[in-house]
Amino acid sequence: MELRHLRYFIVLSEELHFGRAAARLFMSQPPLSRQIKELELELGVTLFLRDNKRVQLTEAGKYFASEVNYLLKRLEQAKTQLKKIDLSLAGEIKIGYISSIDKKKLAILIRKLHETHPYLQTKLFELSTEKQIQALLAGRLDLGIIRGPNLAASITSDNLYKDGFCLVLPADMHLPEDFATLGKIPFISYPASHVPVYHHQMLAYAARLGFTPGINYECNNMAAILELVGLGEGISIVPADLMTQYHQLNIQFYKDSVFDIKTEVLLAYPSELAHPGLSTTRQLIFELFKH
Repeated sequence: MELRHLRYFIVLSEELHFGRAAARLFMSQPPLSRQIKELELELGVTLFLRDNKRVQLTEAGKYFASEVNYLLKRLEQAKTQLKKIDLSLAGEIKIGYISSIDKKKLAILIRKLHETHPYLQTKLFELSTEKQIQALLAGRLDLGIIRGPNLAASITSDNLYKDGFCLVLPADMHLPEDFATLGKIPFISYPASHVPVYHHQMLAYAARLGFTPGINYECNNMAAILELVGLGEGISIVPADLMTQYHQLNIQFYKDSVFDIKTEVLLAYPSELAHPGLSTTRQLIFELFKH
């Protein structure tokens, strides 16, 4: 059985007239009759009742017509999907991001990608900069929003914006007149091994404020750090990006722009773009995050 047999069958089931069906198929009537007979012989059933006056579908023919129509419709959908995949309108794109990124903007990114490319599946992964670089090099990520610097020669990075630091404390804690006393309060830190450059910059910011953190806890997730601060377990220094987020937590932020230290937030991707749909995604990320 070939696909043409099914197409011939469907046209004849719609026309119920060999002459009209042959005309629609741009062929003569005898070859059409022969193809339909071959199909019936292969299936072992009679699909059409024929006499000199009319052509009718048998009950088996009616059932087969409904099934073949469904199959041909699915085939056309598959062909359309293939074209969309070839035009980068389908498939999946994997994006990594650091935990301080504004989640509202991530939500907008997903929505816009779905609006412009409804068949493109977006997968998001919250990862440290180091793990994102490793995943980009291994082809497990297509794009990454990382904190600079980018030290991988085969990874291209474009600047999105510069982010500073801020002090985060429980909401009911008063800022001391002498910031040196903050060194006596439990401090919750992002692991130095995950982001060594960021960790050193954080310590430098604390030094500029006038205290040396006594690091009691390490946590590899910014949201968890803020939650622990809100529960009164200590204080921390976090990216200033977080000041507009997590309003539901029992925390307060303090930022001193005079002593601030800036870090770069970058959009990173392999130098040779593997996914043909990345250009559109990169443009949307720039529109949402670059400032």
